[in-house]
Amino acid sequence: MARKKRILVATLPDGYVKTIGPTALPFTHYWRIVATLADGRTEVFWGHTKSLAEALSKKAAIPDAARQRGWTDFAFDVVELTET
Repeated sequence: MARKKRILVATLPDGYVKTIGPTALPFTHYWRIVATLADGRTEVFWGHTKSLAEALSKKAAIPDAARQRGWTDFAFDVVELTET
């Protein structure tokens, strides 16, 4: 029997809402990095994971990425996905 397709929604602290789906995969958390470049522009990296631990593991690589890409600042957010 096929899994039921779900629509998942992530609401970030700054009010941004990301909708994911329809999907049958068991995603539970959404992560986002908003990086500020030296020239003032921003880059956004995001993804969804199957656990909070997996989402938080992304944070360990951020300082290296910031040095390699020349980010002047960054913000990292993880939120739980809700089903609609």
